[in-house]
Amino acid sequence: MIQIELSREEPWPESDWEALATRAARAAIARTPHGPLIDTPAMVEISVRLADDEEVRHLNNQYRQKDKPTNVLSFPMVQPDLIQSVSLNSDDGELLLGDIVLAHGVCVAEAEERGISVEAHATHLLVHGTLHLLGYDHMDDGEAEAMEEIERQALADLGIADPYLIRED
Repeated sequence: MIQIELSREEPWPESDWEALATRAARAAIARTPHGPLIDTPAMVEISVRLADDEEVRHLNNQYRQKDKPTNVLSFPMVQPDLIQSVSLNSDDGELLLGDIVLAHGVCVAEAEERGISVEAHATHLLVHGTLHLLGYDHMDDGEAEAMEEIERQALADLGIADPYLIRED
């Protein structure tokens, strides 16, 4: 079972972000070999923080030595090759998959630039962040293409257009 623990800071508006994050995480997980996590009796927890740009800038500087805000940060708590065994053999029936943090200002600016809603873009970033928690990365072209394809499929499952299509305006 996927459980989202969400905290929201201003200027993120009130909305059902927890339901949005749950749908995004489930869609991402379902498109990977970790799909059985969705129905496991263990509680698979993802912490989501909707933060302001300054908090994300601080975290990005602290953990990645980049002194600027970024749209999403992910902090995995389990090695990808151990996820299934940890969830099945958890002493307390819980698995903390990791933390995802979104920066409000960056998210809003990117959504406006793409001509999509903040909710649609946040969904994409949560899918992306969930895949990072599962061990996916985009450090080289092959990894990036594989990760982007999973994102496309997960977002299509949620009725959201391909975020990697090049728009011609």
